[in-house]
Amino acid sequence: MSADTNSQRRILSILVANRSGVLSRVSGLISRRGFNIESLSVGPTEDATLSRITVIMVTSDTAFEQLTKQLHKLIDVHKIVDLTDENAIERELVLIKVNAPAEQRSEIIEIANIFRAKVVDVGKAALTIEVTGDEAKIKGIEDLLRGFGIKETIRTGVIAISRG
Repeated sequence: MSADTNSQRRILSILVANRSGVLSRVSGLISRRGFNIESLSVGPTEDATLSRITVIMVTSDTAFEQLTKQLHKLIDVHKIVDLTDENAIERELVLIKVNAPAEQRSEIIEIANIFRAKVVDVGKAALTIEVTGDEAKIKGIEDLLRGFGIKETIRTGVIAISRG
């Protein structure tokens, strides 16, 4: 679906039955409607019979309303919450492998410490850093580490929950 002028980034939290094939049906419905999923995260909830799917996409109000109505029709969907305007807490986990010759390691470790990130692996020529945070924090550390040479980045996808 092409982004029009009133399109915005949407955060959708979908509570579904914790069964095989549910993720496929939900993501299939979204993709068949022409939406590009920017982030997708799935995991079990405090209730073992339910999973939570967090989807981030860009869409217009009208298309988003149509999509949520269609998602509600899926038998395994229990609840849909639009967290877009809820001032939700968003987090993502990122592993960044960065070139780290011996003479630059202390500087890279200092950057990680400033962002409250952790060095989780040390190799002969690289450090792997674990960062958890919102989009701005992750972009900030990536921008600083890019100067050393990022070898690889792996992201989990955004998870979100309403405040309070």
